[in-house]
Amino acid sequence: MNTTAAGKGKGASTTSTDRLGRLLALVPYVISRDSVALEEAAAAFGVTEKQLIDDLNLLWCVELRAPDPYCPIDLSYEGGEIIVTEAESIARPLRLKVDEASALLVALRMLAGIPDLQDRDALSRVIAKLEAAAGAAAAVSSQVAVEVDARGETLGLLRGAIGAGRRVHLSYYVPARDENTERDVDPMRLLVVEGNTYLEGWCRRAEAVRLFRLDRVSGLTVLDTPAEVPAGAEPRDVDAGLFRPSPGDVRVTLELTPQGRWVADYYPCDSVEELGEGRLRIVLRTPDTRWVRGLAMRLGDQGRITAPADLAGAVRADAARALAQYDTV
Repeated sequence: MNTTAAGKGKGASTTSTDRLGRLLALVPYVISRDSVALEEAAAAFGVTEKQLIDDLNLLWCVELRAPDPYCPIDLSYEGGEIIVTEAESIARPLRLKVDEASALLVALRMLAGIPDLQDRDALSRVIAKLEAAAGAAAAVSSQVAVEVDARGETLGLLRGAIGAGRRVHLSYYVPARDENTERDVDPMRLLVVEGNTYLEGWCRRAEAVRLFRLDRVSGLTVLDTPAEVPAGAEPRDVDAGLFRPSPGDVRVTLELTPQGRWVADYYPCDSVEELGEGRLRIVLRTPDTRWVRGLAMRLGDQGRITAPADLAGAVRADAARALAQYDTV
């Protein structure tokens, strides 16, 4: 789930969430008008005609739930006029299952917990209406407590910087290299992904779009310099999560004690397996194993690397050298 603090212009790159919302609105928009010109519909949704045609081609693949085994939406845009038929069931009221209603309400309450959130009253009304509509299905979500990790002061400064179009200077901890960095960033938007709050912006140090997790920001200064995000900078699609593995990454397996379980929450993992008695086996990927060696040293008896074997051996050698230093004192 994400929230944005910067809009997109016509023809700009959109995420899969943006596209899904457009697809859901497109069908009733056309049906209510019998037929609509491609140019008119593209202008109404703020996209190019090519993007709209791509959306229409995707709708060919949509199958609506109906008594029949197959009930596709029928549409045509020949001659520049869009016509949609056989889509009556899309007007049926949505009935949420218990897990669907709970997931939606938990996500909305998490969003409502963000400090300095704009339109909080509107969000509260949405939550109340959804609770009333879901009835008993909403009761389960009330048993879940949600806490957003963002620091209120940092978040407030970033909202102000985005609104004023100002560059910011960050002191930022990079766990992959176990180092603190200093960098200037032109903010683009704020996101909430998987329970954590991020700043997305153009990093002047990396000369690329980067995501910065707010609980890793140790210092923030709003600069007088105007933010200048390059025209080609595209927001990152976070709907599939933040982890982007590379074919060249090393797969590292760690076994963690109950005291070391925090590693699975703090670092993106390929897999997490319960071993019983509170222990975990996790697999993560990294292009640089130096930080993993440092992590293993910090864990001590709370976790150990089991694969690859050469990396586990390197950690044992690191530990032996560290212990030898005590013998020389």
